[in-house]
Amino acid sequence: MGQKTNPIGNRLGIIRGWESNWYANKKDYAKKLIEDNRIRTYLNVRINKGGIAKIVIERTLNKLIITIHTSKPGIIIGKGGGEVDRIKEELKKLTGKEDVQINILEIRRPELDATIVGETIAKQIENRINYKRAIKMAIASTLRLGAEGIKIKVSGRIGGAEIARSEEIKQGRVPLHTFRMDIDYASLFAQTVYGKVGIKVWICKGEVLAKRDLNPNFVGGKAEPTDRREPRAGGDRRDDRRGGGGGRDDRRGPRDRRA
Repeated sequence: MGQKTNPIGNRLGIIRGWESNWYANKKDYAKKLIEDNRIRTYLNVRINKGGIAKIVIERTLNKLIITIHTSKPGIIIGKGGGEVDRIKEELKKLTGKEDVQINILEIRRPELDATIVGETIAKQIENRINYKRAIKMAIASTLRLGAEGIKIKVSGRIGGAEIARSEEIKQGRVPLHTFRMDIDYASLFAQTVYGKVGIKVWICKGEVLAKRDLNPNFVGGKAEPTDRREPRAGGDRRDDRRGGGGGRDDRRGPRDRRA
């Protein structure tokens, strides 16, 4: 089932937490669920260039707490905090609540976030950059920051082709069946002149062996990956000089050898 279900929903309660944290009875549950969807849709449209990765919504009795995880906090905050105050007032009108709190968390390494990687590829495809070049650049930058593996799939009329097709590029390991593997997933699309091009991104950040805090606002939980140097193409030249086995290469003829 790891190949069929959403990798994020498949790991809820194990190594990932819910992005909506509140309790409601049967009468109010559907209403609050629809309101959460409206808040997320509004913020993604309102701050379309803010590099939003995810929006966490928490509710208390009369308070609404919205935490925005973004790679560009300066765009959301605005000059002197004026932009975030305007967003807060607009959310009060949208939800009808008087007490709305907005928190902004900066994503230090956006190359390891599937949503931001997918948005970067989508923007490049919309700007008519070759999709293979955009994907390979995203894969290289993600693996450089210590990800164990990444898989990117694009589907649609790629490059303006007459017949839609799907292409997938993968590097490293992305084990979807292992629940303790921290896999980030995003599904979005690029709006081109030929139609929509779907983009799916899977990023494997490593194995979670210790007990993790399921709070979605918890930053960390895993040690910073070390700098991994990729082997040079063709192997190590020092071994090549030694013949690969480490011993001395004796190419002298029988007359040159001394008894």
